[in-house]
Formats: sequence, C-alpha cells, structure tokens
Amino acid sequence: MTSNEIRQKFLDFFEKRGHKIIPSTSLVPKDDASTLFISAGMQPLVPYLLGEKHPLGTRLANSQKCIRTGDIDDVGDNRHLTFFEMLGNWSLGDYFKDESIRWSFEFLTSKDEGLGLDKGRLYVTVFKGEGGIPRDDASVAVWKDVFDKNSLTSGVAGDDEMLKEETRIIPLGIDDNFWIAGATGPCGGDTEMFYDTKPELGPPAGKFSDLVNSFRFVEIWNNVFIEFNKTSDGKIEPLKQRSVDTGMGLERATAVVNGKDNVFDIDLFGGEQTREERIVADHVKAALFMIADGVKPENTGRGYVLRRLIRRAVRFSKDPLSNTVTRIKKIYEGVYKLDGGAEIENEERKFKETLDRGLKEFEKGTDPFVLFTTYGFPIELTEELAKERGIVIDRDDFDKKIIEHQKLSQTSSAGMFKGGLANTNEKTIKLHTAHHLLLSALQEVLGKDVKQKGSNITEERLRMDFSFDRKLTPEELKKTEEIVNFHIKADHNVTRREMPLIEAETLGAEMEFGAKYPEIVSLYFIEDKEGNAVSKEFCGGPHVSHTGELGFFSIIKEEAVSAGVRRIKAVLK
Repeated sequence: MTSNEIRQKFLDFFEKRGHKIIPSTSLVPKDDASTLFISAGMQPLVPYLLGEKHPLGTRLANSQKCIRTGDIDDVGDNRHLTFFEMLGNWSLGDYFKDESIRWSFEFLTSKDEGLGLDKGRLYVTVFKGEGGIPRDDASVAVWKDVFDKNSLTSGVAGDDEMLKEETRIIPLGIDDNFWIAGATGPCGGDTEMFYDTKPELGPPAGKFSDLVNSFRFVEIWNNVFIEFNKTSDGKIEPLKQRSVDTGMGLERATAVVNGKDNVFDIDLFGGEQTREERIVADHVKAALFMIADGVKPENTGRGYVLRRLIRRAVRFSKDPLSNTVTRIKKIYEGVYKLDGGAEIENEERKFKETLDRGLKEFEKGTDPFVLFTTYGFPIELTEELAKERGIVIDRDDFDKKIIEHQKLSQTSSAGMFKGGLANTNEKTIKLHTAHHLLLSALQEVLGKDVKQKGSNITEERLRMDFSFDRKLTPEELKKTEEIVNFHIKADHNVTRREMPLIEAETLGAEMEFGAKYPEIVSLYFIEDKEGNAVSKEFCGGPHVSHTGELGFFSIIKEEAVSAGVRRIKAVLK
C-alpha cells in the first residue's frame, strides 16, 4: 500500500464518519511565538481543543506537515525524521473514548476501509492513574470489549508492566500516557497502539519497555482524551468540553503496513542505506518543505534551522544536492508543490566555498585551533576528516587552546571595554554575552533597523536601550526570548577577532551608536558549529566561550526611554 493510498484511506474513513477534512497548515505557526515550527498535528487546533468553536464543526481530520529538530543527531537510524506528516482526527466536545477507540481499531484492521493489519499483533497502553488522577478504566473497558469481540486475549498487565501470553493492555504512568500542553491547563490520559513487528519470535513476553526499545513493538497511533483541567494550585478538575486528539505518523504507518522496519524503505524515500544517505535525504526534504512555506536561510530563528539542515546535508552528500531535490519533488508530485531548489543550491555553493578554504588549510596540516578561529572550520568536521585519513585529533589540546584564547581575550580587553559593565565577574560576563544575543534577536523580530543606543550591565541584570518607535507586543517579547534561548541551547562558539576598522565595517558588524573606534578593532562573533555568525559586534569583551554557559534568558521589563528609544531589562536564570 503506497503512502498516498494510506493518507487517502485515512481521510476517506473519517469523512465517512462525519469528519470535515481540513488542509494542512503552514509549517510556520500562525499567531504562536512559542515555537519555530509546527511539530504536531494538534498544534494548529489548540484553540479549538480549549473550547473555541471551529467554523467547520466538531469533527475534523487531516494530514498535517510537521518539523521536529530535537532529534537531529538521531536522524540516520531506521525511524527518526526531521520532516513528517501526521494523520489526525479530532472530536471537539463531540464523541469520546468509545467511538475513538473502536474507530482506531477498525481503521487499523479493516481490509476494506482501513490498513488491514493483523488484529492479533496489536497491543495497547492506557493511563494507569497517577498524581491524583484516576486510572482510565473507561478506556480499559472499551479495549477489553473490542478485543473480546474479535476473539483476542485482553489481559491487563500489572504495575510491573510484564507481558504474559494473555496480556494485551498495558497501563502506564504520566510520563508515557498523559498529555498536558504546559504546567497547567487542559489535559488527559491517552491510549497508544503498538504493532508487533516480529511475530515469528512467538508471543511477546517480558517488560513492555524492553519490547519497545528493541523495536519489536512499534507505536503507530496515539489517541489523547482531553477531559481535565489542571489549575495553578495543582488541582485536577473535569472540563465541560471533552475532546479527542489523535495522531498517526504517515511514514511510520506506511512502513508498518508494508512490513518494513525502516522508514527509508518506503515510497516517500529512495531506500537510502547508509547513515549519510539518510541524513541527506531527510534534511533536503525538510528544507524543501520549509522553503515552500516561506522560510529563507538566515543566521537566526527558523532561517538558522533551515541553513543548518542544508549545510549538514552538504557535509554528508557525495553528490550535488540538486539530485536529491529532483527525486523528492517527484515523490510528492501532485500532493505538495515544492520549489526550493535554487535556494538550496545557493546555500550549497556558499558553504562549499567555506569548506574548500578550510580543506586546503586542513591538507596543509594547519592546527585545528587555527582552522576554527581563523577559517570558521567546525572542530567536528575537522575530526571527521581526520578520522577518514587515519589521523588522530588532540581534542583536549584544542579545548585547552580555546580556553586560553578566551582568557587572553578577556585580559587584553579589560581596560578597553566601554559597554556598561559594572565589573567583570562571572555573572556580568554571562549577561554581556546574552546582551549580544538580545540585539540579534530584536533585529530578527523587529527588523534590521533596530540599533543599540546604550547599555548597562550589573550582576543582577542587563539593560539595553535600542531604537524603536513603539511598545513591543507580548508576542514580540516572547519571540525575542525564544530566539535568545534557542541560541543558548545550541551552545554556539563565542570568538574574539581583531581586524582593521574598515574591514569590520565591511563585514556589517554591529557598533554602538555614536561610539568612536580606533583603526584596529576587536569584534566578538557568536557562531554556530558550521561557522555561521549569529551575532558580530564591535566589542572589547569579556564574554563566555560558549553560549551554553548562559542558562535561561528572561525579559523582565520593556519601557520607553525617549522618543524612538525603548529599553529592555533582562536576567539569566
């Protein structure tokens, strides 16, 4: 069964049962600054799951495009993907557990309307009750009835989660089978469906988690039952509107239906075998879908994620990325329009120039520290190249030189810096680096015309004055925080370089308004692992050596200073 057939069967199945089919939204969230991309099928529908009325009614279904980058280092195995489609059906205060569970079983096992999976190879989890919330006995009862009517065992596992011959229902705790959007708000238990991929080994036995971790059990569907509200004081109260939110990954479902244990062996890929081939296919596909929804390669935010994916694909590809672009566009022909080849080729060309310069120096035997600080050549890439040639890189020596370089930078600039530091202890140094990230984030959110007008940094907080002609909205402040914390979590390198003033100006480095600079200036670059500059500013220092040292960034106040000038105060936690 092809992926297109599975997607259409799903939509037809639920349309026949009163659901309106809604289109996939853009990968870029609308009116939601809390996340860079849509990462789950339910994300665009949160307002309706919270009670807002949907114009198409109370029963909906669709296939939603999603991007997840949290597992980017795992891409290349048999199941992790950056881009995927999530099939979902929703009840907004309409049907609940009984219909949802029965329809799920019917779609999975029906040979006419559904996927025709072997009923006997299905196993399910339910919420076992925890944290003052009772066990989901209603779901247990429905599943027992479904299994009994289909002449299947319906035993329920105990707290030890061990499977015996009659076990088919496994109750699990909050970490596995309970959903809540945040610390408070609408929430509820869920039931998840798993498929036994190796029935030839006999009836599955042992601990449930071991069967999942060994890939014998593969999760194929998750139904969340939103029926409670968690208050700020920790109370769990029933909701007036009870809703259902389901999700089934199209790629994983296609693999299961076709007896594959690898998502790269389905028709949405080309059967990529090596880790490198899979990374290239996954990253180029994700990049094409991002570009189709308006994302452009940049050094911050969504554009940074896109740039990182393309450059990572370049690193692992043996052929021009245009070959992969052509294949992927053909796969999705008639389903999605993907036009992003030119942007990808442009990024590929620019990054290859950086690679070429670094490779020439690498071949000369240039010190990895010099490759990194002078040519922006990532240490990880140097290590990969060295490994291919049987050369051992002394990572301890590299790290030691980076630390010494940072200390030297801080020492030499101690008397030069005029940027408002009260002193140069650890707390102010961290806030000073966060100050650079804040300016970069403000320019991304508000526009490149934003310029720093002044600053003051104490042990407790940073303060930045900047050019802008109105009060920032809560959404803009939230997005600014999010971008800063994104770059902190990415653990970027912070590097000081000295150069002629005219060269620094040509680079477009940020300078404080009205400041006078000497002929030779100090610039601080905050760069990702591929050497792309997130921030470059005229500055004497001192700074941390990696943004990951900063902690969590939080804006505590935004106010007016004078006409056309705003002020932000922020802290690190």
